[in-house]
Amino acid sequence: MLPPQNMIAPLAKFIDWSVLQTGSAMFPKSLREPGPGLKLEEAVRFLKGPDFIPAESPPAKVQFDDALHFRFPTPRPSKFPENNVVYGRLYRCGERWRERPAIILLHGGVDPIHYRFGFPLIARQCNRAGFNAATLESPYHYQRRPRQYSTLGVLGPYIPLTPDYFQMAETYAQAVSEIRGLTSWLLAEGCPAVALAGVSLGGWMAGITVCRDARLAAVVVALAPARQGNILSQLEHVAGRRARELLLSRRAACEELVRTLLNPGTSRPAISREKLLLIEGIHDLLVSIGPEEIWQSWGQPEIWRLPHGHISTFFMPGLAGRIIGWLAPRLEKSALSAPR
Repeated sequence: MLPPQNMIAPLAKFIDWSVLQTGSAMFPKSLREPGPGLKLEEAVRFLKGPDFIPAESPPAKVQFDDALHFRFPTPRPSKFPENNVVYGRLYRCGERWRERPAIILLHGGVDPIHYRFGFPLIARQCNRAGFNAATLESPYHYQRRPRQYSTLGVLGPYIPLTPDYFQMAETYAQAVSEIRGLTSWLLAEGCPAVALAGVSLGGWMAGITVCRDARLAAVVVALAPARQGNILSQLEHVAGRRARELLLSRRAACEELVRTLLNPGTSRPAISREKLLLIEGIHDLLVSIGPEEIWQSWGQPEIWRLPHGHISTFFMPGLAGRIIGWLAPRLEKSALSAPR
């Protein structure tokens, strides 16, 4: 049973606030002040260069462990062996699944419950609507997490609190290359169209990817931050002097990173705005600078502003069905025009 409408806003904000406090309390003590050792200049050069997202994306070398689970070697290996194998699941739409479009579902950061239990339900909804669905484990998540990483360490390679900005940049490049590699594999297998639907961190990855990949039939970017500097906007909600000082010490780095492709708003999508959907939680405390900024810079595509916070939107009844319903005509249209 849902809470009354006038209770959603304070409850949603309280849930997000609690998550922020837990996260800030877990900041590793090893984090240090910005300096030459953080490789910021090297990271910015890489992010602005052609090697961040190459023009070509060969199909992933997918191997199936059973009818559902697959794996493939990452196109961009890291220094951690555990992180160099990509794991995923393919929910086929019947025996002739190669003739149907596919939706790649991209999870949020540190979201094992939703990924393990929510995504299979959404994937089955995709199947009932006539589409294949695939899931991917992002770099440093779940089975790919190096043993020495803490829970917060899973997100470490993605946020400006990382002890090495160049590793952070390489992590984004790795994530995007894996999404594009799976897209190439699905298209090579015969699927006539592929769409991305990402939430939070997954939405951020989808937003970066669509700025460089015109093959996508449609993209849904949900609850995604627009920039690395989003973390500084959370200061008013973060308790603890050390956490605040640490966030403020990274301000200059965030200002450098916001001028790269890590901010999807710095580029225009490679597909038309009719194929883009943004989703915003109007009570979201975790993503204070998010879909609204991307919406403006992308030419104001369709946007859903929902009366929820970051976490509570995940559990909004009927949202997955609405998203699939929005994707359906775009996938079918792209499938009809795809070369056979």
